[in-house]
Amino acid sequence: MTRPATLAELKQTAWADPGMHARSVKDEMRQNLIRMIEGGSEIFPGIIGFEDTVVPQVVNAILARHNFILLGLRGQAKSRILRELMSLLDEEIPILAGSEVNDNPFRPISKYGRQLLENHGDAAPIAWIPRHYRYVEKLATPDVTIADIIGDVDPIKAARGGHLLSDELTIHYGLLPRSNRGIFAINELPDLAGKIQVGLFNIMQEGDVQIKGYPIRLPLDVLLVFSANPEDYTARGKIITPLKDRVGSEIVTHYPPTVEHGMQITTQEAWLDRPGRPISVPRFVVELVEHVAFEARTDKRIDSRSGVSQRLPITVLENIVSAAEQRAIVKGEDRVVPRPSDLYTALPSITGKIELEYEGELQGAEVIARDLVRRAAGQTFEARCGGLDCDEIVQWFDQGGALKVTQYERADLCLAAFETVPGLLHAVELVGLAEEQEPGVLVAACELILEGLVAQKRIARNEELGYTRGRRSGLGGLGGPTDPGGDPMFG
Repeated sequence: MTRPATLAELKQTAWADPGMHARSVKDEMRQNLIRMIEGGSEIFPGIIGFEDTVVPQVVNAILARHNFILLGLRGQAKSRILRELMSLLDEEIPILAGSEVNDNPFRPISKYGRQLLENHGDAAPIAWIPRHYRYVEKLATPDVTIADIIGDVDPIKAARGGHLLSDELTIHYGLLPRSNRGIFAINELPDLAGKIQVGLFNIMQEGDVQIKGYPIRLPLDVLLVFSANPEDYTARGKIITPLKDRVGSEIVTHYPPTVEHGMQITTQEAWLDRPGRPISVPRFVVELVEHVAFEARTDKRIDSRSGVSQRLPITVLENIVSAAEQRAIVKGEDRVVPRPSDLYTALPSITGKIELEYEGELQGAEVIARDLVRRAAGQTFEARCGGLDCDEIVQWFDQGGALKVTQYERADLCLAAFETVPGLLHAVELVGLAEEQEPGVLVAACELILEGLVAQKRIARNEELGYTRGRRSGLGGLGGPTDPGGDPMFG
């Protein structure tokens, strides 16, 4: 279907109805949201774990036509939610062609738009902009100026057009006017300078902005949404109280409430669909990765005010898949199957995403990261193998057995080594860890059981000796580094 190209043609369509061209962007989003709810459509696809908490509050804010802010620690999908708001806009809307502020053809707000109608009347050209052009996002930084957000005099425009500097046609519009008839999002609002925050007062209450040096008030039609860290927003005084008062809804985000939710997010976001060898990631390995993040969020050595981003398990999973991929390439294996021991190659994805308290700084990020992996293995072992009788396995190590298996060895050779441990493969079968009898998966399952026993201190793991008798069995120092709990570590 051919879209109208002039105002006259537009007047012959549904856009001539004031109910269409006179409605605000907040009304537009409200109507589209109601239509989605009535049709049973998913409101924010891909947003996991917020179905009963954050999403209903965002829906309420939109139905109430509120400007709102999302408060949450890093890695809580705040920016993603804000960008998902685009789905509530019409697929496209008409504007006066050439307008910098998306002038409504029936109600232009700029001098350019008014002159276009005066000069051309019904022959005024119409352009159509898609919904993604109507979402404008700005990261607040200390160097942002009022000209960036609101606008300023543009002497170059004045010189080229022969206009006086006081002429409205010399305005250089900032991001906010350019988002007219759309959504304007500011990330990390408290980092915006105080005078810039003051510049938002009018648009949030009276619906217009004043641009420096011009005796005009520009009536804008825009939904304002923000994101911020709760610590900055409430405790450090970085937000101006009158601006805070003008925000209609304050919505608090959170990390995944359960490990299962976290696993869904991690597998959804991690880059696993790679070209080359087929990749098979055992579900218990994903669970182990997720437990690392959950353990970090409760560790007192890690700054809880900074948070532990959901990007931690995502990048860890990508890293261990890369380690398995490298192993498969070097050893000539047909499939890529990550193992629990691969987590020790992903320590850089952990240490770079945690901020430490004083006690943590004394111990060091890598020591804490290794401890997180050990504890995560224990939690995953308990969840998957709780109640499993491992006495036969532990007894073999107590009697002097030792197992040196490196993470860089082929799966079939590792499996042959694990077969020497009485009861190990039988234990894997009992708890159903290996859904398929493929060497890579069986090796990963065996490692999980051994790592779980290490976490319970029933056996030990040492870089030089591999898996050996645990300290509880009377074996003294094994040589090599130990963690704060005194367990030999292997990585």
